[in-house]
Amino acid sequence: MTTTTNQQGMIAKTANKSVPKKTNRTMKDYITMYQGEIAKALPSVMTPERFVRIATTAVTNTPKLANCTPQSFIGALLNAAQLGLEPNTPLGQAYLIPYKNQCQFQIGYLGMVELAQRAGTNVDAHVVYANDEFDYSLGLHPDIKHVPAMKDRGEAIAYYAVWRNGENFGFEVMSREDVEKHACKYSKTFNDGPWKTEFDEMAKKTVLKRALKYAPKKTDLARAVMQDESIKQFDPKSDNNMSDAKNDFFDVEYEESYVDEHTDPDTGEVK
Repeated sequence: MTTTTNQQGMIAKTANKSVPKKTNRTMKDYITMYQGEIAKALPSVMTPERFVRIATTAVTNTPKLANCTPQSFIGALLNAAQLGLEPNTPLGQAYLIPYKNQCQFQIGYLGMVELAQRAGTNVDAHVVYANDEFDYSLGLHPDIKHVPAMKDRGEAIAYYAVWRNGENFGFEVMSREDVEKHACKYSKTFNDGPWKTEFDEMAKKTVLKRALKYAPKKTDLARAVMQDESIKQFDPKSDNNMSDAKNDFFDVEYEESYVDEHTDPDTGEVK
């Protein structure tokens, strides 16, 4: 396996995979073919029928998904299913993003909130507009204050996220410029997908993801967050636990800082 770093600071892993023979099957056929695998991955609160309808609708609404490899598309679907997040719906929990001929799985802002809350961490994120009253301080007594303007709030100038777990809390603030620079550097799909249609939601997810690096984490949340912006290949011969599957692409900034701090140096497993 070869590893390369592109100019945007991202790392792409390319493995020598056998290319399946071309068939006349459509992506919707593959959804039907592997709905049993999808059903096994889903939590009890979500029915397989509903999830299959969501997946089928995603292909209809985003025709470029049909050009992705079946392995990466089903892998992304299983990722969403195992996390219990609905992809490509108005809920904004998760997204299936076509990138060249691969399907990338992205967690949305509300999906990140859902995952954190399941782990017992209360989180929230907001947009700061030019005419809002906003101030924050760091140091020994960190504090943040935001009073939204009642009208004529102006343009978005910053984003912040707050987490609280028992008596512990923390926050992260990013200017709009910082968010744009981060997205351009670390997101393969900045020029397409939710970064273009839901910029504020993606910006809130970005700042929340940064904030969660400093929050107490359970293993389930740690594994879930590490699935964001991943490309994983479905293999019908494996157990297809997507949290353990190799990632053909990942967010270097998050991966390096998070893995170093939260993995066992001997086994490489998340603590």
